[in-house]
Amino acid sequence: MFALANATRPHIAARVSDARKDTIDFGFEEVRTADKQERVRQVFDSVARDYDRMNDAMSAGLHRVWKDMAITKLNPQPGERLLDVAGGTGDIARRFVRAADKVRRRRGGAPARAVICDINDEMLLAGIDPRKDSGLDLTRVCGNAEALPFGDAQFDAVTIAYGIRNVTDRRAALREFHRVLKPGGRLGVLEFTTPPEPLIRKAYDAYSFAVIPRLGGAIAGDRDSYRYLVESIRRFPKQDQFAQMMRDAGFAGANWTDYSAGVTAFHTGWKIA
Repeated sequence: MFALANATRPHIAARVSDARKDTIDFGFEEVRTADKQERVRQVFDSVARDYDRMNDAMSAGLHRVWKDMAITKLNPQPGERLLDVAGGTGDIARRFVRAADKVRRRRGGAPARAVICDINDEMLLAGIDPRKDSGLDLTRVCGNAEALPFGDAQFDAVTIAYGIRNVTDRRAALREFHRVLKPGGRLGVLEFTTPPEPLIRKAYDAYSFAVIPRLGGAIAGDRDSYRYLVESIRRFPKQDQFAQMMRDAGFAGANWTDYSAGVTAFHTGWKIA
């Protein structure tokens, strides 16, 4: 199912947040805070059609392994309802529902369901694949991570994979993830990050800046968008800093697991009440 939902909720109270700053990072560029969301939308409008192919090319297919490991750690169960934010391609949602279904075949129970929410309708449309979606309970909703169009305590799990660094107000988004989770629900955030080992970090930087924009130009015909995506990784908080942001938003047990020597990290936390 593909549904369009309002990307704002009028009852959101005023709050102290990153979005109150006059300027904010857009890769290495500083832009007006009010402009970042539209700039990010333009990037993903441009890359939507080739997004999966580029992910395979950029990571040599490792992004699939990282997503599989994240889902294993998230431990989907029969009957659970997932919200996958910035999930336009649908691959996290499909993995979640299929993993829960394996458990259901052994133990019984209801099928798991997933809502794929993305602010970019081009990404949602590009992610629709009748063959891959067959037999899975998936709903697609166009909505903003900073003001999710869902009621309180609706989901057993919330995920966001390689999307949180593109959100203008990350603290607001984390509060929204906490709000829509049921008590006892968990959050999983998979994101590129900075490898802690200096030699690995140096090699990773050299590869990222020299190779990825060129791949973007060759495969997607868009070198500039992939330069932004590389730069945005360098502006994202370090693992311990982001874990603290999760704690500030109310998540208990916030921690992370580095994958591939810290090229990417999977952050987890729980909503206790």
